[in-house]
Amino acid sequence: MADALPAALCLQHGVVPWLWVGRTLLVATSQPAQFEHLRACLGPAGFAVLPVIAAQPQIQTQLNRLYGHQLAQKAITRVPSRESCRSWDRQLSGRSTLAVSVILFLVTVLFLFPHWTITIGVIWAVLTLALTTGLKGAAFFAQILHNTPDTGAPNDLNTEQFRLPRVSVMVPLLREKEIAGALAKRLSRLTYPKSLLNVVLVLEANDTITRDTIARTEMPDWISVIEVPDSEGPTTKPRALNYALDFCPGKIIGVWDAEDSPAPDQIEKVVMRFQQAPENVACLQGILDYYNARANWLSRCFTIEYATWWRLVLPGIAKLGLVIPLGGTTLFFRRDILEKLGGWDAHNVTEDADLGVRLARHGYVTELLPTVTHEGANCRAWPWVRQRSRWLKGFMITYFVHMRDPRQLIKDLGFARFMGLQMIFLATFSQFAFAPLLWSFWVTLMGGAHPVETTLGAGVVFAVISLFVISEILSFSMGVVAVSGKEHRHLVPWVLLMPVYFTMGALASYKALYEMIVTPFYWDKTEHGVTEHTD
Repeated sequence: MADALPAALCLQHGVVPWLWVGRTLLVATSQPAQFEHLRACLGPAGFAVLPVIAAQPQIQTQLNRLYGHQLAQKAITRVPSRESCRSWDRQLSGRSTLAVSVILFLVTVLFLFPHWTITIGVIWAVLTLALTTGLKGAAFFAQILHNTPDTGAPNDLNTEQFRLPRVSVMVPLLREKEIAGALAKRLSRLTYPKSLLNVVLVLEANDTITRDTIARTEMPDWISVIEVPDSEGPTTKPRALNYALDFCPGKIIGVWDAEDSPAPDQIEKVVMRFQQAPENVACLQGILDYYNARANWLSRCFTIEYATWWRLVLPGIAKLGLVIPLGGTTLFFRRDILEKLGGWDAHNVTEDADLGVRLARHGYVTELLPTVTHEGANCRAWPWVRQRSRWLKGFMITYFVHMRDPRQLIKDLGFARFMGLQMIFLATFSQFAFAPLLWSFWVTLMGGAHPVETTLGAGVVFAVISLFVISEILSFSMGVVAVSGKEHRHLVPWVLLMPVYFTMGALASYKALYEMIVTPFYWDKTEHGVTEHTD
């Protein structure tokens, strides 16, 4: 049966081979009026085809059964190899040898020239601190000086102006025990016409935990389930998204996380903006917020950090015209452009940030949309480190993939956005990894002598401390502004703890560095449902 019709043709027409009767192939379809187009595409196939009426979910199940392995392999390699990190798997021995050589070299020079080795490290830490501080400051002022208020979504979509498109939103799930019922309840609040909305729950074929959870949950007919077959290669969220993309009928493709609670009018805002936006606007990124900010001090700091990122830094970056590294949820794409770019890199553990760079390199624009999705902030220390290490690892892998040919990257992005990429990816990672060198300047406040004072003089030490103070004042100011609204005003006093909160980032960066060398494709999954949704 799988040899009778190509998988791509079946997916394009929403059909599937069902039964041979002599030299006649019975083909299941839910749209018999379009069957003649299928016959025309087949040409002189050497056999006759006849339609058999079937429901679309049945067709989808049979497509998954017949072509699952083939489509799963395709999902791993949709992105061209020159834009993917999948070749890293073949470079393990080379990376390990290089890492060991660098460590031995650093230990040797630290033993022979301790003061100058520390000084060089401090110079890099200070340089990246200056870059990240400059970027945050520029983004902050760009946002507060040119902020435009949200006018809100229209109360009623005028279907006489344009025909409403079909929207498909994928929700990848993995080892979710209790979240399916709550997810269906939250998504039922969406006000977009359900006849034009298709929510696809994407799970791995071997994930019996999630499958059993979904089996116990009554789902509306606009929510469907796709199981991604086992295949050689990584079991990652982007691989699952690539596979499910072929089964999504929508012209607009969205992504939500398992515990997301999107604003009820979110789809309307997306549809209206895509209708009004230029054709090169390929992606709309919503705002992420957290419903469990009061859970403990870690969730409070997490909420402050991301309020600063989503409401000040990222909008400022967009206003500066720099590359926007996408978040992993509340993303919406024009389907044709997403498919043209090959979807997501199945091997990249921050597939969202990588896709944001690829969109920019191909000349497309990402816009931020004033619509909020709530989910749970990571409120436990070790899970926080694991999640942050995955993000930092993915940031560095994304950076090295796109820096394979720096001249071509400058040509694609322009020099300003190229430099912005250095600040967003390389300087951000460096700030976490080299943070202990900046902390070492506390010894001077306790009357001790810093190695930099020996090599470069006391004036340099004073300049470094001044830069550090300026950076902290800026971060504090941005944190206060970010949570000054009615919903998060109670978090203002907790902004003072942000320097303590970020100390965990150093540990996460070292874990990321180790995994980047040894297990670059390992997906350290974030556990959902740790705290209850408060609404």
